[in-house]
Amino acid sequence: MRVSVIGGGTITEEQTSRAEAVGRELGSRGHTVVCGGRGGTMEAVCRGAKKEGGTTIGILPSEDREQANDHVDVPIATGLGHARNALVPLNGDAVIALAGGVGTLSEIGFAGIYDRPVVGLETHELPDLEIALETVETPEAAVDAVEAAAEP
Repeated sequence: MRVSVIGGGTITEEQTSRAEAVGRELGSRGHTVVCGGRGGTMEAVCRGAKKEGGTTIGILPSEDREQANDHVDVPIATGLGHARNALVPLNGDAVIALAGGVGTLSEIGFAGIYDRPVVGLETHELPDLEIALETVETPEAAVDAVEAAAEP
């Protein structure tokens, strides 16, 4: 399964550890990580996935594939800037949302538009929107939840 992981481009050490743990959990279970391909959450989740033998896809805002972080296996240059945020959740079967700002919030919105299940781990709370956002407490629970939500 492809799992889109979204979160901030600039994050704390604690958030970095959490994102890397999510990546390790996804990689160890054989899932492919889809992300924005740059720094912060994206780099940490890719690093974690690669440590467990996982595959990573980075959907980049620029036209330059070389701007992907060192842990991206398949860099996809879009030249779309922030508009590429629509492509990150579109290319996953489910989404794990970590801490982030308005870019992360936009990706959560697109996940709702594309009817992708979203699992939140220390992310935005959106009680007034019609987005299936399940909140969990650990990286393991996040992966359990996306696996359950994506089952046919």
